[in-house]
Parts: sequence; C-alpha cells; structure tokens
Amino acid sequence: MTDESDVTGTAGVDWDLAAAAFDEEPDHGLRDPRVREAWAGRLRSWLPARAGDVLDLGCGTGSLSLLAAAQGHRVTGVDRSPAMVALAREKLAGRDAVFLVGDAAAPPTRERRHDVVLVRHVLWTLPDPARVLRHWRGLLRPGGRLVLVEGVWGTVSPVGIPVDRLTSLLAPFAGHLRVERLSDETALWGREVGDERYVVVATPE
Repeated sequence: MTDESDVTGTAGVDWDLAAAAFDEEPDHGLRDPRVREAWAGRLRSWLPARAGDVLDLGCGTGSLSLLAAAQGHRVTGVDRSPAMVALAREKLAGRDAVFLVGDAAAPPTRERRHDVVLVRHVLWTLPDPARVLRHWRGLLRPGGRLVLVEGVWGTVSPVGIPVDRLTSLLAPFAGHLRVERLSDETALWGREVGDERYVVVATPE
C-alpha cells in the first residue's frame, strides 16, 4: 500500500487486473536494488538464521517470497488472485517454492506446519483479525514465529491496524513480541512516507 487513494478502494480492487502493474510500486516489485537490499536486510533479521519453511500469506507477485528463498528458506505462498500467483510462480521458477490460490485467512495448506508465517499489509483487510491470528498461530511449529508487516494509511479516512491494537490482539498467546517502526526507513518504500508502518515479530508460547 502506498497512499490513501490506493487503500481506500482496496476492498473493490480486482487484483487479477491489477497484477500486471503491481510490481511498479517500489516496495511491491523491489526492482530498485536499494529497496530490494533494504527488504532483504530486514527479512534476514526477522526470519530464522537456519533454513526453514516460510508461509507467505497474501504473497502477491512473490517479491518477499523471492527474498526468503534467496536466503535459503523453503517458501509456500498463498494469494487469492490467480494472476498474482501465476506471476509469483514465474518469478520464483527453479526455486524451492510453491504457490497456491487461496484465502490468506484460511490458507489451503491442510495440516502442514511452518517455521514462519509472513504477512505484509494483509491482516488489516480481513474480518475478525483476532480469529485470523489464532488460526495463523496454529499453522506454526513449536518455536515458530509470526512476522506481521502492517500500518495505518491515509489522513482523511485512515485505514489499517495501529500497532497498539495488533500487539493487544497478540498478547493472549504471544510469548515474545518485538516491534520495529518502519516509517522512517525510506529505503524500504522508495520514498519518504508520513504514515504509520511497522513490523511485529511474535513468537507464540
């Protein structure tokens, strides 16, 4: 998400139609080497040092999946848009990655467990985020972690999920929480931003 005009219409976006141009945003396609390296560095600090299984929910065209795979992780990506999934499969061809069409709130991964559930700018769009977080927790192996990149966008009619609300939703089952503010990290976004952007890394009990 990049500005208020983007997010206010999110519910009505046809993501299959939007897929072809999705990577044109600096933080979507990560085509700028500086932006890509900024995300790679952050991801390296959020994901386990050892190779593991990463579930990338709402994966879009697979840009974060590609970074995770390049760091040695095995990736499963899920997105509701078949066009997005097709682009992600193309982007990660030859990598240890699988992409599925499905709902991020209830991914079609059956009983498989993962070391990381990675979600960027998705949770705020889902109904009943508390229920969704509990479900995502159940997708983790013991010692696994949730990596949730979220924010609040817009000034006239802000949308998103404030960090205090997200941490309170996680509190009942998150044994350890780490919050990093990302708004001032212009390299991540390819420009200066004035809204609230952050990541919460949660290791449930």
